[in-house]
Amino acid sequence: MRVPFLFALLLLSLGTSAQERWRVSKSLVSFVSDAPLERIVAENTRSSGIIELETRSFAVQIPVAEFQGFNGPLQREHFNENYMATKVFPNATFVGRIIESVDLKVPGSQEIRAKGKLSIHGVEQERIIPCKVVVAENGIRITTTFDVALDDHGIRVPRVVQQKIAAVIEVKVDLLFEPGPSKP
Repeated sequence: MRVPFLFALLLLSLGTSAQERWRVSKSLVSFVSDAPLERIVAENTRSSGIIELETRSFAVQIPVAEFQGFNGPLQREHFNENYMATKVFPNATFVGRIIESVDLKVPGSQEIRAKGKLSIHGVEQERIIPCKVVVAENGIRITTTFDVALDDHGIRVPRVVQQKIAAVIEVKVDLLFEPGPSKP
């Protein structure tokens, strides 16, 4: 498909010199749709990504069809086929850079902002997302919680189910970057 190829190009474009790059080794991306008539929760542990320590540039990809949970298999099917169109838009991506001049090799915890392009459902939006970064012996852990408005990404919800699907979805991300190859 075209999107994985583009994502690979983005990873390569993070720099061609001998920069130190770390890859996602563990991930948890979850979302909550808290609508008046229904609460939907799903999570995904299959994200991949890379961060370049010197430039603080990153690229993260989430395979949308890998979300698990939901309130039943039919709801998951509707999510993939009717709303997210995962056969056409299989991945969500966030590509950008950490704004603050933080040294990702020095142990400690800091609040930072990640600025980049968030692409969901084939629609790209420039975003600045506040994150917490913890540099420790086991790697670089980045966590955040932010909202995604469905309208911002061209995701339409039929009137008949608008009371069951929130117009704004809460997303939580927990990524652990380590040196070496990414997870399979």
